[in-house]
Amino acid sequence: MPNAFISGTGMYVPPEVVTNNDLREKYGIDTTHDWIVQRTGIEERRFAKEGVGSAEMGAYAAKEALAAAKITAKDLDMILFASLSPDMCFPGSGPIMSKWLGLYEGDDPKFVPTLDIRNQCSGFVYGLATAASMVKAGTAKHVLVVGSETHSAALDMSTRGRTVTSLFGDGAGAVVVSATEEDRGIRKWFLGADGRGADALKLPIWDIRKRPYIAVNERGNGEVPPEMLWPQMDGKSVFKNAVERMCMCLMQACWDLQLSTNDIDLFLFHQANMRINQYVAQQLGIPDEKLVHNIHKYGNTTAATIPLLMTEAVKSGKLVRGKRVAVVAFGAGFTWGSAIIDW
Repeated sequence: MPNAFISGTGMYVPPEVVTNNDLREKYGIDTTHDWIVQRTGIEERRFAKEGVGSAEMGAYAAKEALAAAKITAKDLDMILFASLSPDMCFPGSGPIMSKWLGLYEGDDPKFVPTLDIRNQCSGFVYGLATAASMVKAGTAKHVLVVGSETHSAALDMSTRGRTVTSLFGDGAGAVVVSATEEDRGIRKWFLGADGRGADALKLPIWDIRKRPYIAVNERGNGEVPPEMLWPQMDGKSVFKNAVERMCMCLMQACWDLQLSTNDIDLFLFHQANMRINQYVAQQLGIPDEKLVHNIHKYGNTTAATIPLLMTEAVKSGKLVRGKRVAVVAFGAGFTWGSAIIDW
């Protein structure tokens, strides 16, 4: 049975930098740089320009990952696209992105299957586990896993929405999971979900239980109240569950391999809130030098945070062949996941 390793990584972030001061001065949000940094660790984030969506950004990251893996898009056997901000309600962003990858160009188009994953912040880890399973089972040789988010179009850019709006940014990351006979790769993963927390973090506009799901006024136009249009979060509940679940699922993956945190060289935590990550590290006794962060630059890019971290760690030389890395994420649903990788 082959092993599944990460043969290439890639990333893309939009060029527009939005600082904490920009939220106040450009958008009129009653906040301060110090208030945001103290609570989240975020100093700035990236916003995509109008007309750019998650599929396009995902394609830019994917092309870099494919180049790093030394393959082309037509060598792929599967595409997994993780996002909570797809280009539209349907179809999924995976098929849309496949056009950006040039799969249908020339005389030999390739119709690579795609699968959209809607597990929010833990979506990339779910995708990584799925890709590794396919490769280990021998049903795929190369699987592209993408996490891409365009949050800026769906944030309440007002003082009313500042608690959530200050957290999120746009960006994309991608990896290629490939088969190898070498003794390396994605060793173990642990996934979980708890639907009891579904209302603690949600964007309820697509509530298909309603008839109609968006109210229509006398002119036939849809009308959406703010509590339906913008993301809603119970911050205390999310913080508490994130800490508990991230600690639990990371230790479970280590336990399954009979490892301790001392056996891990590098930890890639989902970048939702620096305070959450610091608390998790403190609880597990993980030293600062084993952690990498980029939340201060990009904010929370949900499904994109871990592949962004991976790519930056590779480019900086912190993540090299022979290193053992642990990834862990927690997101809306609630959902969570972890994985141990021998790079």
